Amino acid sequence: MAKKNFKELFDPKESKWGGISLPMFLAALVVVVIMVYVPFGLDKEGNPGSFLRPNFLIMFSALAIFGLLFGEIGDRIPIWDEYVGGGTILVFFVAAVFGTYGLVPEKFMSAVDVFYNKQPVNFLEMFIPALIVGSVLTVDRKTLIKSISGYIPLIIVGVFGASVCGMAVGFIFGKTPQDVMMNYVLPIMGGGTGAGAIPMSEMWSSKTGRPASEWFAFAISILSIANVFAIITGALLKKLGEVKPNLTGNGELIIDNSKEAIRDKEVEVKPELTDTTAAFILTGILLMTAHILGELWSAFAKSHNIDFELHRLVFLILLTMFLNIANVVPDRLKAGAKRMQTFFSKHTIWILMAAVGFTTDVKEIGAALLPSNVLIALAIVFGAVGFIMLVARKMKFYPIEAAITAGLCMANRGGAGDVAVLGAADRMDLMSFAQISSRIGGAMMLVFGSVLFSIFAS
Repeated sequence: MAKKNFKELFDPKESKWGGISLPMFLAALVVVVIMVYVPFGLDKEGNPGSFLRPNFLIMFSALAIFGLLFGEIGDRIPIWDEYVGGGTILVFFVAAVFGTYGLVPEKFMSAVDVFYNKQPVNFLEMFIPALIVGSVLTVDRKTLIKSISGYIPLIIVGVFGASVCGMAVGFIFGKTPQDVMMNYVLPIMGGGTGAGAIPMSEMWSSKTGRPASEWFAFAISILSIANVFAIITGALLKKLGEVKPNLTGNGELIIDNSKEAIRDKEVEVKPELTDTTAAFILTGILLMTAHILGELWSAFAKSHNIDFELHRLVFLILLTMFLNIANVVPDRLKAGAKRMQTFFSKHTIWILMAAVGFTTDVKEIGAALLPSNVLIALAIVFGAVGFIMLVARKMKFYPIEAAITAGLCMANRGGAGDVAVLGAADRMDLMSFAQISSRIGGAMMLVFGSVLFSIFAS
């Protein structure tokens, strides 16, 4: 795939701005600026008013234009794009700066808060379930079954190594084990941003009663640091394989895997719009069921003095895994779910990151860039890699490929991080295992996070 460049953004014949041509995008940008910044009339309290009407569609579009502006730029900045997170992270940080330093009116900030954070209806309530159902349901069934017995234990070894090394370095800097686990290990090993750090922040918020952005601000900083280390380590492991050929399968993960190879099988059915609609409806039904089970669990736990909760997203993950393993979902519906997931994960992530950024205090992010935090993040990444390489051969996996997939692809920022890590390691054929790490491994970390937050968060 050709590398993105700045020149193409200014070609009026190209449609690089989210499918919008440059003249149309500039016109849309002017409308958004007028809507947000230009004073008009008086509000009910007699203060200067504005054109802004904070309904869902207006806020969705305004945040989309903001996200496209800085997202397309971020995807073209050298080094930043390869190692920090490209447009996704730039949108978040710029929005955080705008919100923290009052570069947008308070009325707009309030509207963003409603769009992103207010119950019972907000964008997250669609984004997170669609991502979970679409990702878990479309992992190949045989791969999912096989991974539970073989590959999943390898991921657990990596999480254990990350936790041990993270807590050891954290102890040097006076941090408690629960602090390291909740605020460092969970966001780093949690499956990325959209399906990891964001839902974890919601779990943390539901337990503590504080804004989700409070936990997310630190989590996204630690995750970004670890993502850089994961990509660089992928390149280093490639070099190690060239020096020590006995440690690598040269792109093959399973030792002597002529019959045991697990290949990711994309759903071959081309979905119709009705299939995507059906998948969205199924997601809603599963979320309803998960909510009912969550409420029943809460009542059961309370009546039996059980001191931790299981978030409804945990039940959503388990329900979706069961449907996949039971093979009761038609291929057309799976294809629709994949299309639904792609829409949310690839085409609305900048909108969500803009909303999260506006509600985040950038000063807290700056405070996270301490030597202690950097070293703890490095220890977590190296701990996952080191422990996996120690046991991989005994578990019938090649050490380097195992470390890349079950280690680094857990410690990066999700799907985009998987591509960056595998690209740096020259192991793109291992994408199926990388996706299991990001999807199923990330889902496991959500379950683990729900338990940890219920016990230790306050």
